[in-house]
Amino acid sequence: MKGFEILEKVDHTLLKAGATWEEIQQLCREAINCKTASVCIPASYVAPVSKAYGNQLKICTVIGFPLGYDTTETKIKAAQQAIKDGAQEVDMVINITDAKNGYFDKITSEIASIKEAIGTNILKVIVEACYLDETEKIRLCQCVTDGHADFIKTSTGFGTGGATHEDIILFSKHIGPNVKIKAAGGIRTIEDMKQYVSEGCSRIGASAAVGLLKDHKNDDF
Repeated sequence: MKGFEILEKVDHTLLKAGATWEEIQQLCREAINCKTASVCIPASYVAPVSKAYGNQLKICTVIGFPLGYDTTETKIKAAQQAIKDGAQEVDMVINITDAKNGYFDKITSEIASIKEAIGTNILKVIVEACYLDETEKIRLCQCVTDGHADFIKTSTGFGTGGATHEDIILFSKHIGPNVKIKAAGGIRTIEDMKQYVSEGCSRIGASAAVGLLKDHKNDDF
């Protein structure tokens, strides 16, 4: 696997509190240079990035982030605003309390409502797997499938744990055929990224990826 083949699956991400415009610009320049799948940035930066960089890159943002317990109505409005501002992809966090309460129909309905609100734009559903048991993870695979989301995503990177290979293998067994997988959170090595891709991940959220691979685009890993 070539370095550029990994990079083209990376959502180059900067979601830390206090991220400056200079840092966001640097992120975008790196994403353009490395041809990453997207940049994943705070919603407040979507409009200025869209204005500054136009169609040179794809813009992803997050809603209900990182705890997921905004109301569905709030998430829908945030998603619609993000698309209006220039995002092509939205990563939403489920209401984790709904999962713990067993309200899986409600989660499915929320996912479906947000997908309907953003149309053909890409919706990734963050389930924050570190807070879930196996049964809940399997049920959420069904929610994401039935809600017609484009991706299931492991983690926000702000929880008690990030992506694990065990979760990716579990998801791959239980998602529908039209749902892809994004691994995110704590992915810091090229070997880890390569393994996630080999396990079926179409996207990787890793702030370290560009730094590790930008000078090794044509190297074999």
